[in-house]
Amino acid sequence: MFTTLYLLRHGRTIGDNERRYKGHTDVPLSDEGIKEAARSAQYIKKHAAKGLKHVYCSDLSRAIKSAEMIGRPFDLTPITVEGLRERSFGKWEGMTFDEVMQGYPQEFGQWATNPLQFSPVDGENTLDVCSRTMPVFYDILNKHKNESIAIVAHGGVNRVILATVLGIPLENLFRIEQDFNCINIIEFYDDLPVVKALNYTCE
Repeated sequence: MFTTLYLLRHGRTIGDNERRYKGHTDVPLSDEGIKEAARSAQYIKKHAAKGLKHVYCSDLSRAIKSAEMIGRPFDLTPITVEGLRERSFGKWEGMTFDEVMQGYPQEFGQWATNPLQFSPVDGENTLDVCSRTMPVFYDILNKHKNESIAIVAHGGVNRVILATVLGIPLENLFRIEQDFNCINIIEFYDDLPVVKALNYTCE
């Protein structure tokens, strides 16, 4: 017996082409993001042999909408969890990468070099994200042993989860890619996680 986790990133959001820091800002899915989430829903409907028993998600609308679409074929309503929110970018939220580099050059340099310990101004570093995300994550797993479940979250949160369960140092977090609407599949055999798929996107 084992637990199967489908860990997803939400689909594309409005304004993604502008490369802005969104973080805790509640930005809705774009039309393309809705189409992407629909493709992931069909993939999971086809491949979840045991069916999904529960769907969890961040409390931001881009994750909720994606999770609603994932849960619909299984008649599941997503359970929102604030601890699964994306990293807070503090005063940088809503700013483009170029605007941050111009407005906060020293702080940006520190964060870019060491996101584990340095945070955006008034935002969270990687250790902050880990300390609020992983207890929530393990609580969800412990509630649903030997079931198939889905979690729809964000690129930063997913990287923390994947790095932690695989024993990868958090300093290497950004060596794990998490594209919009990607699916990661992890099977948990007691305390042993086995990654079956990483950053898979449905075309």
